[in-house]
Amino acid sequence: MDDAVRSALGVDELIDITTTGRSSGQPRRIEIWFHVIDDAVYLSSMPGKRSWNANLVANPGFTFHFKQSLVRDVAARATAVTDPAIKRDVFAKMKNAELRMSHMDIDVWVADSPLVLVEFTD
Repeated sequence: MDDAVRSALGVDELIDITTTGRSSGQPRRIEIWFHVIDDAVYLSSMPGKRSWNANLVANPGFTFHFKQSLVRDVAARATAVTDPAIKRDVFAKMKNAELRMSHMDIDVWVADSPLVLVEFTD
């Protein structure tokens, strides 16, 4: 990871991702928040089933589109985090570190929210 990406991860919050549709095989681009916890990058969202998550489970390769302090597309790979203890730890750290996450009911998020670990492959 180069210095520009490292810097953007430290100050930005909002990105786009392009996934591959699990049924259609077509690219699907959405806007989403990312989180940096313990030097790891995660994607998550409100509790519920999410198409972006289903797409990443089926096709883990995706594009991470920086669009705030840095404008750059970076190839990435997703790994679904399913272990409840790890999800609880990560969500608790998100809640404590990010004002926008202070409303989070950790038990509900552990049970019903997707959590994806991002690995940059570029």
